[in-house]
Amino acid sequence: MKLVIIEGVGKKDTIKKYLGNGFDVQATGGHFRDLQKRALSVDVDDNYKPKYVIANDKKEAVKKLKEKAEKAEAVYIATDPDREGEAIGWHLAYALGIKPVNAQRITFNEITKTAVNEALQNPKGIDIALVNAQQARRILDRLVGYKLSPVVSKKIKPKLSAGRVQSVTLKMVVLREREILNFVPQEYWDFGARLSKDKLDFLAAIKTDREGKKIVLSNKEQVDAIVADLDGAQYIVKEVKKSITKRHAPAPYTTSSMQQDALNKAGMNLKRCSMAAQDLYQGVKMGEEGMVALVTYIRTDSVRVSPEAQRLCKEYITNKFGAEYAPENFNYYKSKKSAQDAHEAIRPTHMEITPDKAALFLSPDQAKLYRLIYNRFLASQMSEATFNSVAVDIDGAGYGFRVNGKTPIFAGWLAAYGEFASDKKKKKDEDANDSDDKEDENQELPELIQGDHLKFIKLEFAQKFTKPPARYTEATLVKAMEENGIGRPATYNPTIQNITTRFYIERDGKSIKPTELGFKLVDFLQMYFADVMDIAFTAHMEEQLDEIAYEGREWVKVVDDFYKPFVGEIEKAMDGDDSAFKVVLEVTEIPCHKCGKMMVVRTGRFGKFFACPGFPACRNILPYEKAICKCPYCVAGEIFKRKSKRGKIFYGCSSYPNCDFVAWDEPTGELCDKCNKPIVKAKNGIQCPNCKS
Repeated sequence: MKLVIIEGVGKKDTIKKYLGNGFDVQATGGHFRDLQKRALSVDVDDNYKPKYVIANDKKEAVKKLKEKAEKAEAVYIATDPDREGEAIGWHLAYALGIKPVNAQRITFNEITKTAVNEALQNPKGIDIALVNAQQARRILDRLVGYKLSPVVSKKIKPKLSAGRVQSVTLKMVVLREREILNFVPQEYWDFGARLSKDKLDFLAAIKTDREGKKIVLSNKEQVDAIVADLDGAQYIVKEVKKSITKRHAPAPYTTSSMQQDALNKAGMNLKRCSMAAQDLYQGVKMGEEGMVALVTYIRTDSVRVSPEAQRLCKEYITNKFGAEYAPENFNYYKSKKSAQDAHEAIRPTHMEITPDKAALFLSPDQAKLYRLIYNRFLASQMSEATFNSVAVDIDGAGYGFRVNGKTPIFAGWLAAYGEFASDKKKKKDEDANDSDDKEDENQELPELIQGDHLKFIKLEFAQKFTKPPARYTEATLVKAMEENGIGRPATYNPTIQNITTRFYIERDGKSIKPTELGFKLVDFLQMYFADVMDIAFTAHMEEQLDEIAYEGREWVKVVDDFYKPFVGEIEKAMDGDDSAFKVVLEVTEIPCHKCGKMMVVRTGRFGKFFACPGFPACRNILPYEKAICKCPYCVAGEIFKRKSKRGKIFYGCSSYPNCDFVAWDEPTGELCDKCNKPIVKAKNGIQCPNCKS
């Protein structure tokens, strides 16, 4: 029996299906050997030698893997095809007593029968360069986190953490928020003339003044002057430019572009997108076919596609849409300079499994994401869309006006992707105040020729103000991280989730903004750890990790060059003044019913809560929520919504047990004039439950 060891348990059935008899497929369940918790586990005096241990909850699983490996005819290490997977494979080889150079390491970008069996035919040793790159990242992150977290916990607030990538990501959110807070709106005016020919009217936007200079209207006086100048004006077509324009298809998805579209076009946040993508990659049950993996590896920064996948896609396009929709030569896309390009773009593994067919077996999130991935890849390999475009310059009393129009000639890739491409999302993270970008290119225009005298209908103008850049969403923050070289595809989601769960940022609808704690943390780190907080410095560190992985750079030197100056910064920060950064606890007017002290607002893993400031002597806590009203029975207490052990809602006093007021209906805080009982909001309206009045 041959043993194949993978990472994720969810892939076992899919891979087993393709391997058949004679193979035993087992999973590590992800990481199983790592740096010790609650200890630095890095010997800074011995070339940063890491101290790895097997996690307690994985010891039994590793023991079983060792037993199976000893009996196996051959052992194949098939962890994920990225640096992290290579590192897990290296740890696995160590645990099984296999020399990395002698390991039979196999990788596949897609879980298909062809890909899995090809990988089995071409095993190789563990790539130590990739392992070293991942090890350097892990050690750097441990050094920063372990050394920095105690500093911020002492100087700002207890139990805080700071990290190499998460702190820079938080800085980007803080910088954006301050840009918004400091933004000063500027007045501007949209101005156009509604004109007509052959009973078809259209709006032409003003472009130039009487001297031919670009016109920018910034106040009502300028608008009034132009209105006066245009009184009784004749509008004459000066020039008509006709052309055929082409629109090329977008590239297939990378991790970040998939995450952005999942939010913008399918309403899925990062967590939901990541879960659905993982399921599609590792396999879903599809009726009698069993487990089928529907997409290629979902952590990639490359837009490269294999020739075989392009060939199969072209066949599908030709059969479904016609030969004219498939370009003569394959479409190729250029990956970004910072891309590792280790894997293909994200694409479907089976073109014959259309989104409609797959939807019968998928959850709503899986179906939405698969449709996006499938149609995006399909469109990326199709012909360009072509349009008849026209740009018309019009003169009105010496002022220049412009109107644009565009009509489709050939749909091309829009035949497959039109439902998404036509949904032009606004670039909320950009200040699109230039009216040039707001023209409607899809206006239906009459046939216009030079010299035409157009019928004037009316002038249209409106006062507007420039807007600040929008707050980041999860999608635009991922995009910013990618553009700035912060992190890598596998780290985007964990980084954002980290600063969210630690309450450094909070959500405002789909947008995210920094909390007061987030502001203070960034300001403190910026003062004492300028390099760690420098976006360019962090991006350069990613480049150095790439050099370790692909150019053989010595990882110890990279870590050492960072760590030595970092230690000096730690000492300065510990001795520095922290008065401006200390978080002062918010004191409430709610007395602790155990000791009488006024409760304070604290933050835990599940959010805010009220706590007694006498901790640890007094451990009393209350849920964080607004009081319904003052207690009608006692002076000190407030009424809060509560839930009984059986899950039924009731209302009780915060001064319990000193005050035993309780009600099943929401009290108003008032007492009945007749019987002195609490008045409540009942189903029949506000009433006294005792008097029924």
